[in-house]
Amino acid sequence: MKKIRCLLIAFVIAFGISGCTQEEKEATIINTYEKTSENEIEKNIDNAEQIIMVTYYEMSDGTWKTDDYNYQYKLVLTGRIKSAVKDTCYTILSNQKSITFDMAVKASGFSSNIEDYFKEEDAVIVAIQ
Repeated sequence: MKKIRCLLIAFVIAFGISGCTQEEKEATIINTYEKTSENEIEKNIDNAEQIIMVTYYEMSDGTWKTDDYNYQYKLVLTGRIKSAVKDTCYTILSNQKSITFDMAVKASGFSSNIEDYFKEEDAVIVAIQ
């Protein structure tokens, strides 16, 4: 009888522990930011609206992704490019927080040094305004 009770208690404890562990759920898309169509780009420029260059997604676990890579952070960097009339705003998905506005400017095409561009698995400029 003692063996049966011990087995029953062990069985209940085992199921209790397995019931307490959380199943890791796959992140789901909660928001989609569609790439701006070619027809709308000029209108967005004229209206100072954001141009989304790469479709990207906000995930339920707080991360971000494109069709090719996952990223931990969404950075929005605003500043003024030298000799520009108004500020520019870059939206960047990244796996590092330490991207500066100057780095974004260079990576957006203002540098002739290939080392200034982001590796797509590390960061990507998804929108500009």
